[in-house]
Amino acid sequence: MGTALPKPDWLKVKAVERPEFADVRDTLRTLNVRTVCDPSHCPNRCECWSSGTATFLMLGGVCTRGCRFCSVPKGAKGDEISSDEPERIAEAVAKLGLRHVVITSVTRDDLADHGSDQYASVVRAVHERSPRCAVELLVPDLGGSRERLGTILTAGPEVLGHNIETVERATHSIRDGRASYSTSLKLLAMSKEISPGTLTKSSIMVGLGESRDELCQAMDDLREAEVDMLTVGQYLRPSKAQVEVSRYVTPEEFADIARTAKEKGFRHVSSGPFVRSSYRAAEAYESIRGCNRC
Repeated sequence: MGTALPKPDWLKVKAVERPEFADVRDTLRTLNVRTVCDPSHCPNRCECWSSGTATFLMLGGVCTRGCRFCSVPKGAKGDEISSDEPERIAEAVAKLGLRHVVITSVTRDDLADHGSDQYASVVRAVHERSPRCAVELLVPDLGGSRERLGTILTAGPEVLGHNIETVERATHSIRDGRASYSTSLKLLAMSKEISPGTLTKSSIMVGLGESRDELCQAMDDLREAEVDMLTVGQYLRPSKAQVEVSRYVTPEEFADIARTAKEKGFRHVSSGPFVRSSYRAAEAYESIRGCNRC
């Protein structure tokens, strides 16, 4: 292993907690609702929680895949599924007064339906409790199953997200061996076939050895799958157990990536060092659909 690259100045930002941070933290603890913010070491946790938002994590805290960029705990079998999880998440959304919620999960290859029924139940519970709240899902690849994806989309999420994570060449060295670039693209394309009105979204990490040509090809592939929204952010190594950063992309390069992506036809693009798939998700959605509360 080589010497870790020193972080550049633009990645050295002091976290500032506002009073709302504690409100979100206490609500989630009281309702026993997980977020992806802590296990993923997200750099935006203070900003998001202080603005009253969070990305909820369902289906337990153990992932059955071993992607080399991710610090979420891993195992051959995940946690037992809680039957009241949809109601607890819906209550958290209502108590926090969210206009837009992002819900994701660990990957559950150990479940026959890969968790699709629970996803559908959570969407319905949130919509029933908070009818004007837009629900954005960030789902695993569901084994590429059209039936499982259809179960989720039938529940009516406003946004269906699935991340390709990296360029095609790097997929097998970065993602778990059961994941594939083609399966991810297929899932996103199927979403449009099943539910044309549902917005789709994907995310790419940079700084993992990809070339600009490879990044542009990934954008073209996502547009071929009719993906509406794209986020591009810097890969930040969570710990020494994960793959090293190849390089740090400058803010100027991120701005250029955003311009290129918009030229390729994405309806919304977020590109920057700290951008993650759910970062400022409400703003992205409202830029296309408008505010649900208006």
